[in-house]
Amino acid sequence: MQSLNVVLLQGDAGIAQSLACALSKKFHSVQQVNSLHDLRTTIAKERARLAIVDMETASLSDVAHLVSEFPAARIVCTHRCADEELWAAALTAGAVDVCPSWDTTGILRAAMTSNSAGRSAAA
Repeated sequence: MQSLNVVLLQGDAGIAQSLACALSKKFHSVQQVNSLHDLRTTIAKERARLAIVDMETASLSDVAHLVSEFPAARIVCTHRCADEELWAAALTAGAVDVCPSWDTTGILRAAMTSNSAGRSAAA
């Protein structure tokens, strides 16, 4: 188990629950939040080093602001559609990886390697 705190913002409750369960087996603490405001507050309060962010809940500018506001935190973005342009833009905004929302294994892999790996798309 990695001693990182993770914050999870997902628009779909089923995906959020599935991801939280998978992440909780690998990380010290997983906090689910329901809004971008709560995401920011929880990252700061918990000193989270990793955030899993649904691109349907947060915009590209939100991702860029998160990266700027929390430089020690790594942002892994998710989206339910395989949109290469959006995914490339998320990486340009500072996300360390982008995965399909339904790909729990890929998201977990991105989360596990985000502290040591460079920026790459998991598509």
